Amino acid sequence: MDTAAVRAIDMHVHVEQDDHGCLSLDQELMDASAAYFRSSDNRTPTVADLAERYRAAGMAAVVFTVDAATATGHPALSSEEIAAQAAEHADVLIPFGSVDPHRGAAAVDQARRLVKEHGVRGFKFHPSLQAFSPDDEAFRPLWAALEELGVPALFHTGQNGIGAGLPGGRGIKLKYSNPLLLDDVAADFPGLTVVLAHPSVPWQAEAISMATHKANVFIALSGWSPKYFPPELVRAAGGMLRRKVLFGSDYPLIAPERWIEDFRGLGLKEEVLPGILKDNAIGVLGLG
Repeated sequence: MDTAAVRAIDMHVHVEQDDHGCLSLDQELMDASAAYFRSSDNRTPTVADLAERYRAAGMAAVVFTVDAATATGHPALSSEEIAAQAAEHADVLIPFGSVDPHRGAAAVDQARRLVKEHGVRGFKFHPSLQAFSPDDEAFRPLWAALEELGVPALFHTGQNGIGAGLPGGRGIKLKYSNPLLLDDVAADFPGLTVVLAHPSVPWQAEAISMATHKANVFIALSGWSPKYFPPELVRAAGGMLRRKVLFGSDYPLIAPERWIEDFRGLGLKEEVLPGILKDNAIGVLGLG
Protein backbone atom coordinates (compact mmCIF):
# COMPACT_ATOMS: atom_id res chain seq x y z
CA MET A 1 0.00 0.00 0.00
CA ASP A 2 1.19 3.50 -0.87
CA THR A 3 0.29 5.29 2.36
CA ALA A 4 1.14 8.63 0.78
CA ALA A 5 -1.77 8.15 -1.62
CA VAL A 6 -4.43 8.11 1.12
CA ARG A 7 -5.45 10.92 3.44
CA ALA A 8 -6.50 8.73 6.35
CA ILE A 9 -6.46 5.13 7.59
CA ASP A 10 -9.70 3.95 9.17
CA MET A 11 -8.75 1.34 11.79
CA HIS A 12 -12.24 -0.09 12.31
CA VAL A 13 -14.40 -1.22 9.40
CA HIS A 14 -16.74 -4.22 9.44
CA VAL A 15 -17.36 -6.69 6.64
CA GLU A 16 -20.99 -7.55 7.29
CA GLN A 17 -21.83 -9.78 4.30
CA ASP A 18 -19.95 -12.20 2.09
CA ASP A 19 -20.40 -12.94 -1.58
CA HIS A 20 -22.73 -15.83 -0.72
CA GLY A 21 -25.23 -13.53 0.99
CA CYS A 22 -24.33 -14.70 4.50
CA LEU A 23 -24.43 -12.06 7.26
CA SER A 24 -21.92 -11.61 10.07
CA LEU A 25 -24.71 -11.57 12.71
CA ASP A 26 -28.29 -12.78 12.85
CA GLN A 27 -30.93 -10.33 11.67
CA GLU A 28 -32.17 -9.35 15.13
CA LEU A 29 -28.70 -8.26 16.23
CA MET A 30 -28.06 -6.49 12.92
CA ASP A 31 -31.32 -4.55 13.22
CA ALA A 32 -30.69 -3.63 16.87
CA SER A 33 -27.22 -2.24 16.19
CA ALA A 34 -28.46 -0.30 13.16
CA ALA A 35 -31.20 1.26 15.29
CA TYR A 36 -28.76 2.08 18.08
CA PHE A 37 -26.37 3.89 15.73
CA ARG A 38 -29.09 5.29 13.45
CA SER A 39 -26.93 4.26 10.54
CA SER A 40 -28.05 5.32 7.08
CA ASP A 41 -25.37 3.81 4.82
CA ASN A 42 -25.38 0.27 3.42
CA ARG A 43 -25.62 -1.84 6.59
CA THR A 44 -24.21 -5.00 5.02
CA PRO A 45 -21.25 -4.06 2.81
CA THR A 46 -19.11 -6.73 1.18
CA VAL A 47 -15.35 -6.42 0.78
CA ALA A 48 -15.83 -5.11 -2.76
CA ASP A 49 -18.36 -2.54 -1.51
CA LEU A 50 -15.86 -1.30 1.08
CA ALA A 51 -13.03 -1.05 -1.44
CA GLU A 52 -15.14 1.05 -3.79
CA ARG A 53 -16.33 3.31 -0.99
CA TYR A 54 -12.94 3.94 0.61
CA ARG A 55 -11.15 4.38 -2.71
CA ALA A 56 -13.66 7.08 -3.66
CA ALA A 57 -13.06 8.76 -0.29
CA GLY A 58 -9.28 8.72 -0.69
CA MET A 59 -8.87 6.61 2.46
CA ALA A 60 -7.62 3.18 3.45
CA ALA A 61 -9.49 0.84 5.77
CA VAL A 62 -8.70 -2.01 8.13
CA VAL A 63 -11.45 -4.57 7.41
CA PHE A 64 -12.56 -7.59 9.41
CA THR A 65 -15.38 -9.73 10.72
CA VAL A 66 -15.83 -11.17 14.23
CA ASP A 67 -15.89 -14.94 14.72
CA ALA A 68 -18.34 -15.41 17.60
CA ALA A 69 -19.71 -18.77 16.49
CA THR A 70 -19.36 -20.48 19.87
CA ALA A 71 -21.07 -17.70 21.81
CA THR A 72 -23.82 -16.84 19.34
CA GLY A 73 -24.36 -20.06 17.40
CA HIS A 74 -24.20 -17.97 14.21
CA PRO A 75 -21.64 -19.13 11.62
CA ALA A 76 -18.78 -16.70 11.14
CA LEU A 77 -17.83 -15.14 7.84
CA SER A 78 -14.55 -16.50 6.52
CA SER A 79 -11.50 -14.44 7.47
CA GLU A 80 -9.62 -16.35 4.78
CA GLU A 81 -12.05 -15.13 2.11
CA ILE A 82 -11.94 -11.58 3.46
CA ALA A 83 -8.14 -11.61 3.26
CA ALA A 84 -8.15 -12.97 -0.29
CA GLN A 85 -10.66 -10.37 -1.46
CA ALA A 86 -8.85 -7.56 0.33
CA ALA A 87 -5.67 -8.55 -1.50
CA GLU A 88 -7.47 -7.67 -4.74
CA HIS A 89 -7.87 -4.14 -3.37
CA ALA A 90 -4.54 -3.76 -1.60
CA ASP A 91 -4.37 -0.06 -2.50
CA VAL A 92 -7.10 0.69 0.07
CA LEU A 93 -7.88 -2.39 2.18
CA ILE A 94 -5.85 -3.90 5.05
CA PRO A 95 -7.22 -7.28 6.20
CA PHE A 96 -7.46 -8.29 9.86
CA GLY A 97 -8.42 -11.81 10.84
CA SER A 98 -10.77 -13.05 13.53
CA VAL A 99 -10.60 -16.33 15.42
CA ASP A 100 -12.94 -17.75 18.04
CA PRO A 101 -10.89 -17.88 21.28
CA HIS A 102 -13.04 -20.70 22.61
CA ARG A 103 -11.57 -23.02 19.96
CA GLY A 104 -8.28 -23.18 21.89
CA ALA A 105 -5.38 -24.71 19.98
CA ALA A 106 -7.42 -24.67 16.75
CA ALA A 107 -7.78 -20.88 17.08
CA VAL A 108 -4.02 -20.53 17.55
CA ASP A 109 -3.36 -22.66 14.46
CA GLN A 110 -5.86 -20.66 12.44
CA ALA A 111 -4.27 -17.38 13.54
CA ARG A 112 -0.88 -18.60 12.38
CA ARG A 113 -2.26 -19.63 9.00
CA LEU A 114 -4.10 -16.36 8.55
CA VAL A 115 -0.86 -14.42 8.97
CA LYS A 116 1.59 -16.71 7.20
CA GLU A 117 -0.60 -17.98 4.36
CA HIS A 118 -3.27 -15.31 3.93
CA GLY A 119 -1.44 -12.08 4.75
CA VAL A 120 -3.63 -10.66 7.51
CA ARG A 121 -2.03 -7.72 9.34
CA GLY A 122 -3.75 -8.08 12.72
CA PHE A 123 -6.73 -9.53 14.57
CA LYS A 124 -10.08 -8.27 15.84
CA PHE A 125 -11.68 -9.52 19.07
CA HIS A 126 -15.00 -8.61 20.68
CA PRO A 127 -14.90 -10.04 24.21
CA SER A 128 -18.57 -9.30 24.95
CA LEU A 129 -19.92 -10.75 21.71
CA GLN A 130 -17.47 -13.66 21.84
CA ALA A 131 -18.24 -14.16 25.56
CA PHE A 132 -14.73 -14.46 26.94
CA SER A 133 -12.56 -12.70 29.50
CA PRO A 134 -9.25 -11.73 27.90
CA ASP A 135 -7.30 -12.16 31.14
CA ASP A 136 -8.31 -15.82 31.49
CA GLU A 137 -5.28 -18.14 31.56
CA ALA A 138 -6.92 -20.29 28.87
CA PHE A 139 -6.27 -17.66 26.22
CA ARG A 140 -2.59 -17.02 26.95
CA PRO A 141 -1.40 -19.32 24.12
CA LEU A 142 -3.35 -17.19 21.65
CA TRP A 143 -1.82 -13.93 22.89
CA ALA A 144 1.62 -15.54 22.85
CA ALA A 145 1.12 -16.60 19.23
CA LEU A 146 0.05 -13.13 18.15
CA GLU A 147 3.06 -11.64 19.94
CA GLU A 148 5.34 -14.09 18.13
CA LEU A 149 3.68 -13.31 14.79
CA GLY A 150 4.25 -9.59 15.36
CA VAL A 151 0.71 -8.45 14.55
CA PRO A 152 -1.57 -6.16 16.61
CA ALA A 153 -4.74 -7.25 18.40
CA LEU A 154 -7.72 -4.90 18.29
CA PHE A 155 -10.26 -5.39 21.11
CA HIS A 156 -13.74 -3.98 21.49
CA THR A 157 -13.97 -2.14 24.82
CA GLY A 158 -16.74 -0.31 26.66
CA GLN A 159 -20.40 0.11 25.80
CA ASN A 160 -21.79 -2.24 23.19
CA GLY A 161 -24.18 -1.36 20.39
CA ILE A 162 -24.73 -5.02 19.51
CA GLY A 163 -27.72 -6.26 21.49
CA ALA A 164 -28.56 -2.75 22.69
CA GLY A 165 -32.25 -2.32 23.53
CA LEU A 166 -33.03 -6.04 23.42
CA PRO A 167 -34.20 -8.00 26.49
CA GLY A 168 -31.10 -8.80 28.50
CA GLY A 169 -29.04 -7.32 25.68
CA ARG A 170 -29.47 -10.76 24.06
CA GLY A 171 -27.28 -12.17 26.85
CA ILE A 172 -24.24 -10.12 25.82
CA LYS A 173 -22.28 -9.16 28.94
CA LEU A 174 -20.56 -5.79 29.10
CA LYS A 175 -18.13 -6.85 31.84
CA TYR A 176 -15.96 -8.68 29.33
CA SER A 177 -15.29 -5.37 27.56
CA ASN A 178 -13.71 -3.65 30.56
CA PRO A 179 -10.30 -2.54 29.22
CA LEU A 180 -8.63 -3.44 32.52
CA LEU A 181 -9.09 -7.09 31.58
CA LEU A 182 -6.50 -6.36 28.88
CA ASP A 183 -3.96 -4.85 31.26
CA ASP A 184 -2.65 -8.31 32.17
CA VAL A 185 -2.42 -9.17 28.47
CA ALA A 186 -0.43 -6.03 27.68
CA ALA A 187 1.82 -6.49 30.71
CA ASP A 188 2.52 -10.19 30.20
CA PHE A 189 3.00 -9.93 26.43
CA PRO A 190 4.94 -6.67 25.99
CA GLY A 191 5.71 -7.44 22.35
CA LEU A 192 2.00 -7.58 21.50
CA THR A 193 0.43 -4.33 20.36
CA VAL A 194 -2.97 -4.04 22.06
CA VAL A 195 -5.47 -1.60 20.56
CA LEU A 196 -8.49 -0.61 22.68
CA ALA A 197 -11.33 0.08 20.27
CA HIS A 198 -13.89 2.78 21.06
CA PRO A 199 -14.32 5.18 23.95
CA SER A 200 -14.29 2.66 26.80
CA VAL A 201 -17.31 4.11 28.59
CA PRO A 202 -17.92 3.53 31.48
CA TRP A 203 -14.21 2.75 31.91
CA GLN A 204 -12.66 5.66 30.00
CA ALA A 205 -10.20 6.61 32.73
CA GLU A 206 -8.94 3.04 32.87
CA ALA A 207 -8.26 3.01 29.12
CA ILE A 208 -6.39 6.31 29.25
CA SER A 209 -4.32 5.07 32.16
CA MET A 210 -3.39 1.90 30.29
CA ALA A 211 -2.38 3.77 27.13
CA THR A 212 -0.33 6.19 29.22
CA HIS A 213 1.34 3.43 31.24
CA LYS A 214 2.14 0.84 28.57
CA ALA A 215 4.02 1.55 25.36
CA ASN A 216 2.22 -1.30 23.58
CA VAL A 217 -1.33 -0.06 24.29
CA PHE A 218 -3.16 2.25 21.86
CA ILE A 219 -6.72 3.59 21.60
CA ALA A 220 -8.76 3.51 18.37
CA LEU A 221 -11.36 6.28 18.52
CA SER A 222 -14.10 4.37 16.72
CA GLY A 223 -17.74 3.66 17.40
CA TRP A 224 -18.82 7.12 18.55
CA SER A 225 -19.17 10.44 16.81
CA PRO A 226 -16.31 12.52 18.26
CA LYS A 227 -18.74 15.21 19.38
CA TYR A 228 -19.92 12.75 22.04
CA PHE A 229 -16.43 11.80 23.26
CA PRO A 230 -15.88 12.09 27.02
CA PRO A 231 -13.97 15.34 27.72
CA GLU A 232 -11.10 13.43 29.33
CA LEU A 233 -10.61 11.47 26.09
CA VAL A 234 -10.56 14.66 24.00
CA ARG A 235 -7.92 16.19 26.28
CA ALA A 236 -5.78 13.06 26.15
CA ALA A 237 -6.08 12.72 22.36
CA GLY A 238 -4.92 16.28 21.84
CA GLY A 239 -2.18 16.06 24.45
CA MET A 240 -0.32 13.25 26.15
CA LEU A 241 -1.81 10.50 23.95
CA ARG A 242 -1.60 12.28 20.60
CA ARG A 243 0.77 9.55 19.35
CA LYS A 244 -1.25 6.72 20.90
CA VAL A 245 -4.72 7.33 19.45
CA LEU A 246 -5.99 6.22 16.04
CA PHE A 247 -8.80 7.20 13.71
CA GLY A 248 -11.54 4.60 13.38
CA SER A 249 -15.14 4.99 12.29
CA ASP A 250 -16.88 1.65 12.95
CA TYR A 251 -18.30 1.81 9.42
CA PRO A 252 -20.96 0.91 8.28
CA LEU A 253 -22.40 2.14 11.58
CA ILE A 254 -20.68 5.56 11.35
CA ALA A 255 -19.54 7.14 8.09
CA PRO A 256 -15.83 8.01 8.08
CA GLU A 257 -16.45 11.43 6.55
CA ARG A 258 -18.88 12.29 9.35
CA TRP A 259 -16.37 11.09 11.94
CA ILE A 260 -13.56 13.25 10.52
CA GLU A 261 -15.80 16.30 10.25
CA ASP A 262 -16.92 15.94 13.86
CA PHE A 263 -13.36 15.29 15.00
CA ARG A 264 -12.13 18.47 13.36
CA GLY A 265 -14.84 20.28 15.29
CA LEU A 266 -13.30 19.35 18.64
CA GLY A 267 -10.83 22.24 18.42
CA LEU A 268 -7.64 20.18 18.66
CA LYS A 269 -4.44 21.72 17.39
CA GLU A 270 -4.01 21.22 13.67
CA GLU A 271 -0.58 19.64 14.08
CA VAL A 272 -1.97 16.62 15.98
CA LEU A 273 -4.46 15.66 13.25
CA PRO A 274 -2.12 13.96 10.72
CA GLY A 275 -0.85 11.56 13.37
CA ILE A 276 -4.31 10.61 14.57
CA LEU A 277 -5.82 10.29 11.10
CA LYS A 278 -2.98 8.30 9.52
CA ASP A 279 0.58 8.37 10.82
CA ASN A 280 -0.02 6.60 14.14
CA ALA A 281 -1.79 3.79 12.28
CA ILE A 282 1.14 3.41 9.88
CA GLY A 283 3.32 2.59 12.88
CA VAL A 284 0.83 0.22 14.53
CA LEU A 285 0.25 -1.66 11.27
CA GLY A 286 3.91 -1.78 10.30
CA LEU A 287 3.30 0.00 7.01
CA GLY A 288 6.19 2.45 7.30
